[in-house]
Amino acid sequence: MVIQGNKILTPSQEIVYPESDGKPMAENTLQARWIIMLYNNLHGLFRDQDVFIAADLFWYPVEGDPNTKVAPDVMVAFDRPTGDRGSYKQWEEEGIAPQVVFEVISPSNTVVEMLDKLKFYSEYGVSEFILLDPKKNEFKAFIAKDHKLIHANQSSQAWHSPKLGIGFQVIEGVLTALYADGTPMKTFDQIMAEKAAAEEAEKIALAEVERLKAKLRELGENPG
Repeated sequence: MVIQGNKILTPSQEIVYPESDGKPMAENTLQARWIIMLYNNLHGLFRDQDVFIAADLFWYPVEGDPNTKVAPDVMVAFDRPTGDRGSYKQWEEEGIAPQVVFEVISPSNTVVEMLDKLKFYSEYGVSEFILLDPKKNEFKAFIAKDHKLIHANQSSQAWHSPKLGIGFQVIEGVLTALYADGTPMKTFDQIMAEKAAAEEAEKIALAEVERLKAKLRELGENPG
């Protein structure tokens, strides 16, 4: 049983806040790769802090209104503990709205849909909204000013998030996400490929050391 205002709701009357809309997280591999890259890199960046990061999770800003919701591709809420959630119910999060949200453009997205999301994020307290289009290698950043999200970058220039410290830039025609020091973010595949290359280099180096030791032994030396 729950109480809404002065009204007591029985279990059959309790408000349901759905945790899924039945739609996939992404419509193609490019969009999925960007969502996963942002999610994983942000988790690594803020791993020792109270920062909640989620991908494709419903955010309900208004208690008692399950119809007012949105599922950003990635969202970041500072001063909120990490951990699993079925949805982000703002009234259960000390009233804190996600400060930063990302949307990665997919083929089905329309200009009207993105404008509606911009309006939603502006109305419910988002500080930064980053709209990414990796297919066109473009991005738009919006920051809050006077309780309204306004355009913060020119398409050809680099932009760094005041909240996150990370940046975005089109480098040699390719949209790139950057750490504060200018290092590009990496996908899981890139990280694993570099790890495999490092392991192979280490094996080659060890083999060379053993070859040299064997040569020294042939010459009557003790390589230790």
